[in-house]
Amino acid sequence: MQRSSSSSSSSAKILSRKILYHRYQIQPIKRPCDVFINHRGRDTKRTICGLLYDCLLRLRLNPFMDNKNLKPGDQLLEKIDTAIRHCKVGVIVFSPHYCEFYFCLHELALIMELKKKVIPIFYNIKPSQLKVRDDGTFSNKDLQRFRWALEEAKYTMGPTFDSLQGDWSDFLTKATDAVIKNLIEEDIINQE
Repeated sequence: MQRSSSSSSSSAKILSRKILYHRYQIQPIKRPCDVFINHRGRDTKRTICGLLYDCLLRLRLNPFMDNKNLKPGDQLLEKIDTAIRHCKVGVIVFSPHYCEFYFCLHELALIMELKKKVIPIFYNIKPSQLKVRDDGTFSNKDLQRFRWALEEAKYTMGPTFDSLQGDWSDFLTKATDAVIKNLIEEDIINQE
């Protein structure tokens, strides 16, 4: 009886080490990001964006997502703006509360101003539903910038996904494939 307990304890330790080793192997890579994931955390961080980030990381790409790459003490805008400037592709995950948040719109505007390759994803929202509202929280300059960027991005071809009806596995495969295809195109353009 004791051997069985001892051997299961040993097996558990071995399995634990394997899991920790695997987890260590897929930690974010310390180089400029390939893909910047722009999203409204409230709507998407624990679902579509977290899953997409993990898929890209497992493919040895270097995605950037605020809660995965920022650490206590980092200057928020400085780190995010730097990641955007160095990324090759911006994945914009539009969601129901996206246009209410300054940082989402600031990141979108910077991605569009820098003419980064953009892959919009319409998560539980249609492009026609996306609007920047003037509720007095944005300066006129920001409001103009945000509206321009939103118009540019929402008329870029991208997948839509309904989280209640959609096939998560199929969607993540298609989204990941779109990112890879765009990264390859960007690399080819930059080599010419």
